[in-house]
This record gives sequence, C-alpha cells and structure tokens, in this order.
Amino acid sequence: MRPGSDRNTPFEQGRFEDLPERPRLPHRYADAQSTTVVVRSEPFGDIATHVAFYGPRDAPPLLLIHGLMTTSYSWRYEFERLGDRFRLVVPDLPGAGRSAVAVAGRRYTAAALATFVGELQDALGIAGCETAGNSLGGYLCLRAALDDPARFARLAVIHPPAVAEPRLVALHAALKMPGAAAALEHVVRRAPRRWAHRNVHYYDETLKSLEEAHEYGDPLASAAGARAFIGYLSDALDPRELRAFERELRSRCDRGEGFPVPLMLVYAREDPTVPPKVGRRLAALIPDAEFHWLEHTSHFVQVDRPDRLADLLADFLVRRR
Repeated sequence: MRPGSDRNTPFEQGRFEDLPERPRLPHRYADAQSTTVVVRSEPFGDIATHVAFYGPRDAPPLLLIHGLMTTSYSWRYEFERLGDRFRLVVPDLPGAGRSAVAVAGRRYTAAALATFVGELQDALGIAGCETAGNSLGGYLCLRAALDDPARFARLAVIHPPAVAEPRLVALHAALKMPGAAAALEHVVRRAPRRWAHRNVHYYDETLKSLEEAHEYGDPLASAAGARAFIGYLSDALDPRELRAFERELRSRCDRGEGFPVPLMLVYAREDPTVPPKVGRRLAALIPDAEFHWLEHTSHFVQVDRPDRLADLLADFLVRRR
C-alpha cells in the first residue's frame, strides 16, 4: 500500500477466494515477445528456457533475473517503464515458470544456477550486458559476477538473501529430515495457487490477482515443478554455500578489493522475506557498492514501487555510463 492509500493496511493479505481475475493495475507482460531457447547447460543438461523480450531490438540489452517461486512475470510492471531505454531480456530460471526442469539427478545449487546465468547469456549473445536480479536472482548474479566479472557491465540486485540467517539454517535442517521434502511436495501440490498467494508478500496486497496465482502456482502443480521448487529451497539457499559466499566477500573487503563490477544494492526497510539486517550486513561486506533503502514496499519492489525502482535502475545503468 502506498502512503496515503486507504485500500488496506501494509501486508494485509486478503482471501484467495476474493482475488480478482485480472490485476487492478495493468501491465505489458502479455505484449512481450516470448520464445524458447535451448541452453546447453553443463550443470543442468539441455534446458528449454522460456525468455520474454520487450523493448526496441536495437536498444542495449538489460537482463532481468527473477527470484524464488516467482517467474519472469514478477517484472511485469517494469516492462513499460524500462522498455523504452532497453531491450529487456527476462527468462524463467530452470524448473520455474515455463522453463523445463533440470535433467533428473541434477541439483539446483547456487553455483549451478549462477553458471546457468552465464550460459544463458552466451546462448542469447548478451554476455557483458547490464543486469538486475531480484531476491535469489540477485544472489545468483552476485555469485556469477565473482566467478566471471566480464558477465556484467553493471549489476543491480534487489533484496538478495546473501547471508545464512537463522531461519534459512532452520529451513535447510528441516528439509533434510526424512520425509520432509515429500510432505512439503504434497502440501504445495494440493493447492498450488493458494500456496503462491499465501507465500508471496506485497506491501499492497490488493495488487494480487488470479492471473498472478496461475503464473506462480501452476508450475508447482506437477511433481517435477514442485520438486524443482523444493530443490531451490534446499540447495540454492544452502547455509554452507551462503557462509562460503560471505567469507569470500569478507576476504575481498579485508584485502581492500572492491566488487569486480559496478554494483547497486537495494533493500526495503519492511521486507518480511529478507530482513533489513541482511542488507546492512551485505553493505558492510561490499562498501564500494551503491546502496539504497526503500520505504513502504516489500521484497518485490518491482511490483510495489515499480516507478521508484525504474528511476533507480535508469540512474544507475544509463546516466552513469
């Protein structure tokens, strides 16, 4: 909810049964040109990857990476706002949205997914492009930049869960218990659209719709989709990998090394998904990064405050070249 709005109180979630068919604020996601690109991925095998494109073909590419349990649809309100400056390239990650799941037996680790981001860039011919990542997508891009700085000209990350906070440790331990993953799969698949509605949190919950519930929930209805989601939970957010990532950043900081690409960090002060303390901790580890706090918004700034985020991205990615 924006300041001055009387629609609801912040983060007040309504009933699934009351969701409108279409969102109350229009967007241009359906106007994007979509295609399927087969990415020959070392960690995942061949992945039929759904990619949405929006904006002039001759504009510089801007890669937008979504977060956990969401899809390229999460960037819908930035299409019109950024599509006049950039050729937006907006994929669904492996096992998410309309992209294929990984070959059986492959794990959705952060290292593997960071590698996939680079493989996707190569498949699309956009290596070295400017990039923004939300949530887990931001964390993956941070890792990809450390592995190969040439991947990005500039990088903006929004609410990356980049430290091993206690609830992630508890979640990882719980999912390793016998039968836990199967039980969670049953819960998710029993009512996937309700699950998506209940577990995506906006400052203004009136922005939700059945359209969104379908976009996020329908991929979880199949056994493969639900298992991919649980694989992300258990592997991509593995606390051991998060601690190793934090050690690497601390070591670079102690040596006086800046982050290898120009970086902007964006965090919300009222985010219930990634607490503000994560932003403060990451800012201390990467003191040369440009840092912004946002008020009256959620983990999904691109939905709650798309105008504000578009202004930040335009300033960082365009005016400061």
